[in-house]
Amino acid sequence: MLEENVEGATLRTFNTRVWLSELLPGIQPRTGMEVMDVPDPQVVGTTEGVEPCAVVRYRYRDLEHMKNHVRQTVHSTLSLNNYAVSILGRKVTRPLITHPVEFTFEDGTESFHALVVRDGITRLASAWAVLAGPDAESADAADLMVKSLFEKVSGAPADGLTLGERLAAVRENWRHTLADDFQRAMAEPEPGDRGIQIAQTYVVPAQVAVGAKGHPGHLLAPEDVFDDAMRSILASVHVEFKAWDSAAQNVEVATRALKRVIQFGDAPVAKESLQVVYGLAVGRTVPEDLPREYGDSRMPGTALWRGIQLVHALTRPELYERLKEQAKTIKGGSRMSAKGFAELLGPIIDLPWRSAKKAVSKQARNAWSNGGVLTRDVLKEWEPALTDDFTTLVEPAIAGDTDARCTLAVAGGIALIADKLLTRNVGSSLMALKEKGGVPFRSDVHLVVEDLSAEDNELGLWTLALTANRFRAGALPENAQSVRQFVRRDRKDEESPAYVHLKVDLEQPDKVARDENGVPVQLFEWDVVWASDQVRAHDAYAEHRIRQLPVPAPSPGIGIGAKEAQPSDGNGEPTSGETTWPEPKPGDTSFSGPGDGVPSGRRAADFRRTLRSGLENARIAMDGLAEIDRTTGSWPPVIESADFSDLRESLLELQTDLENLRRNIQGEDPTAPAETGDDDED
Repeated sequence: MLEENVEGATLRTFNTRVWLSELLPGIQPRTGMEVMDVPDPQVVGTTEGVEPCAVVRYRYRDLEHMKNHVRQTVHSTLSLNNYAVSILGRKVTRPLITHPVEFTFEDGTESFHALVVRDGITRLASAWAVLAGPDAESADAADLMVKSLFEKVSGAPADGLTLGERLAAVRENWRHTLADDFQRAMAEPEPGDRGIQIAQTYVVPAQVAVGAKGHPGHLLAPEDVFDDAMRSILASVHVEFKAWDSAAQNVEVATRALKRVIQFGDAPVAKESLQVVYGLAVGRTVPEDLPREYGDSRMPGTALWRGIQLVHALTRPELYERLKEQAKTIKGGSRMSAKGFAELLGPIIDLPWRSAKKAVSKQARNAWSNGGVLTRDVLKEWEPALTDDFTTLVEPAIAGDTDARCTLAVAGGIALIADKLLTRNVGSSLMALKEKGGVPFRSDVHLVVEDLSAEDNELGLWTLALTANRFRAGALPENAQSVRQFVRRDRKDEESPAYVHLKVDLEQPDKVARDENGVPVQLFEWDVVWASDQVRAHDAYAEHRIRQLPVPAPSPGIGIGAKEAQPSDGNGEPTSGETTWPEPKPGDTSFSGPGDGVPSGRRAADFRRTLRSGLENARIAMDGLAEIDRTTGSWPPVIESADFSDLRESLLELQTDLENLRRNIQGEDPTAPAETGDDDED
């Protein structure tokens, strides 16, 4: 028996060899944090009395859900990595880290136990790929595994045998079949390929975890001790060495940091409260249990309120700094900004709707890495204002109620980010068509949310409130997708009301903007950014329109920032009076598009001059900074460390946009340098 000390527990394991047919893929951050069609099961630890048990309980909807989940895990794993060639030549050389799991089902199907692989899922899947044959695709290997281990077994009782006994019989029959195939292959004058495939995969080395003992004084609940010990072992490898993708690392770092804070016990927060937060963060506590867990029947048990409570709890001053310190220690960094902390929260917050909104999950996580909903006020003291109608918070928010404003900022911000109505803007978004994701000006996501939730911004507060009210965790709104996606979308719920976010009009009784036919107007990211800072948006759009004029400059007295020249009702719409620039759509200054009446060649020449002038100014600035850097000491730096990533990102985006423009004009050039960025990353 081997003992391994991890944070808060001692894990007991032993090394052995296991039949391949006795192993199922488990859940780990690399697979659990990806966006999948089949959702993960609920994971709950087990105890014996008050002591932790070395068994985790997976809860599926039914047996078919489990089969589909196994198939999906193997298929997606092999799509990323496949070690079949190596295994065929050398077998599986590194032990798979495994432990027992009790598989339970919501539909009443009886439970059964099996060994699952927590680390080494790629090796497990690759072994099945070897058995599937050299010409088999990833999906074929996944189908072979499910068919071999489950065959046609259903959850209904049969022949007086338990479900576990029937599945064991299926696995035994499959092993006998392999043994017969092996004997036939070995009887040939030369060993056949099938015999080699079976010999290299029939058994695999495994490290089986069979016990865990919590250390004295640890604060984790007994049912969390064993699973946390396993996660600590996995994270020590896959965060520090063989890294998972960023989303998986972020979840692991955030939950491990929270676990450390709980174990150290130095945070002035009740242990019971931290356990509730931890349960929400790792998905053990479902949103429907919020009223019971928080002891308040007024709290709505929704996915959005789960996000609100998590953001609130993890950003409290007494936890925020401690969590950042532990996250820095785990990641091995020396600094973590609010943006870095928000990036950790993204794949935790989106857990309830990750599958339903998978088409925009990349853009949503990018928005979290750009600050998310962590405004300056959200990081200060406030308490969620409980309500199931967020519009009731607008009036107190305007009156200066910080709780109401922060609740709207977090709820509306989460909804806007999750539904791709607030993204980390790239350069190509600036002044693009609003239907194509255009924005009137560029700004970090958390700054847009901060401006939307300002107490003097009625338009912004109503935008947040209506978006939060209409948010659905189980679907994407129609205005979150492009036209192509919308046309191809499978509209199964045609009878239900359309899910769409609507633009705000403060003049309407219900605050919903309508066109001349009385049809509600869809909300776009352009409208969201415009509502966050209407003066800045108006001025930026005015400057954009002036640059499209054939005359070199506006007339005296008609400056770019002259709001009086184009009165506005505060909703991005003009009220009356003459416009000072040609309007592509009269009466709608929030429309963005090409100029009318100005030859394309003339406008292109003006933009080329602007681009060259901007690049020349950038070169002058770089030379100046370099000169200062050569002639000064080590402090202060000419550029703060936090600014380097933003500057570099802007330069890469500009280079990518220029390369894409060259491709559109000149076509593909195999001799051109490789791309260094992606203008569609958001």
